[in-house]
Amino acid sequence: MMADTLGGDYLCTPALNSSCRLMSVTPDAILIKTLMYCLSLLTVMLNLLVIISISHFRQLHTPTNLLILSLAVSDFLLGLVVMPPSVILLQSCWFLDKITCALLYLTSLILTSASVGTMVLISVDRYVAICEPLHYCSMMTAIRVKICVSVCWFSSVTYNLIIMKDFLSQIDLSDSCYQECSLTIDYISGAVDLILTFSGPVAVIIVLYMRVFVAAVSQARAMKSQIAKSKTVSVKKSEMRAARTLGIVLLVFILCLCPYYIPSLAGQETTVPESPAAMWLFYCNSSFNPLIYAFYYPWFRKTVKLIVSLQILRPGSCETKIM
Repeated sequence: MMADTLGGDYLCTPALNSSCRLMSVTPDAILIKTLMYCLSLLTVMLNLLVIISISHFRQLHTPTNLLILSLAVSDFLLGLVVMPPSVILLQSCWFLDKITCALLYLTSLILTSASVGTMVLISVDRYVAICEPLHYCSMMTAIRVKICVSVCWFSSVTYNLIIMKDFLSQIDLSDSCYQECSLTIDYISGAVDLILTFSGPVAVIIVLYMRVFVAAVSQARAMKSQIAKSKTVSVKKSEMRAARTLGIVLLVFILCLCPYYIPSLAGQETTVPESPAAMWLFYCNSSFNPLIYAFYYPWFRKTVKLIVSLQILRPGSCETKIM
């Protein structure tokens, strides 16, 4: 779309003074959009590797890995379906009709909610594995995990449909930008979303991980009392490694989600995308998830080598011993 210049800026709809202004083609703007596209591509590639790894190799079909698979699917779809349109819509002249705009935000919220819900399930799985090791096999079966994952996804869809029921009526022609695709979440809906998508999950994860950490430290101390003094240093290292890993999980999760919920915490209405930086930091959690939950495991590095070298195409490769 060609646009006339007005004060050096380009308008998407020259006949309207309230039209969107097209982002200037500057090196900084090009760099920002390029980085965003790279982030989207990285999110898709990393999560796709996780999906292929767990789906292909039968030895990885464990309850814990099924949860990681669910997390990878939600993050993969977010990077594939939501991130690229979000880059294009960032100060551009690509207009969306109301239905398409609604579906874009609805998809984003559903995938994010499913991702957060799966993270809570992962924390429950680790709690049972470390604090109740004798009952883990009977409590965390593959069938139960699949049911929990299905309930998580169904709840995410239902919950966000309820939150977004008035979405179409909320999308209007913005006074500041003609045909702008934006969503305003009122105070009540924002407060409910704050509790169910941020405060609640964070509280559950913190409580469970604290219990896991206390149990891990207690087990390490019990082992330390039974081993030679020469092993004391290695035990301390294992304690610090566990603390560091759990700290990273919590810190990254909170840092990525907290800025998005600052307006709700302050009792204000949330307008999307009023703050693109907060929204993209929200999306970044999908890029970090495979690094934190999957890349940390040695089996992931091994499966990546098999996938990149195309050895998974060999007959019977699904039976390869990974662990």
